[in-house]
Amino acid sequence: MPHRDQEITMLRRELEILMAERQTLLRVVGATAALIACLDSKRLPVGAIESADLVATTINSLPEETLQDALKAVRAEIESEDSDHDN
Repeated sequence: MPHRDQEITMLRRELEILMAERQTLLRVVGATAALIACLDSKRLPVGAIESADLVATTINSLPEETLQDALKAVRAEIESEDSDHDN
C-alpha cells in the first residue's frame, strides 16, 4: 500500500505542475491574442506580418473554450494595468 500512496502523491504533484503550466500558457496565449487584436497589419514591417499571421492562425485554431480561458486569464491583469494608469 505505501507504494500505491507514493504513486498517487507523484501523480498529484505532476498534475499540479501541469495545471500550473497550463495557467502560464493560457496567460501567454491571452496576452498574445490581445496584442494581435490591437495591431494594425498595414503598419507592420513585412517580416513581422508573417509572424503575426502565424500567431493569429495558431490562436484561431484553438478550441473556443481554451481561447476564452486564455482571455479570462489575462483580462484581470490588463484591466488592473489600465486602472493603474488612470491614477
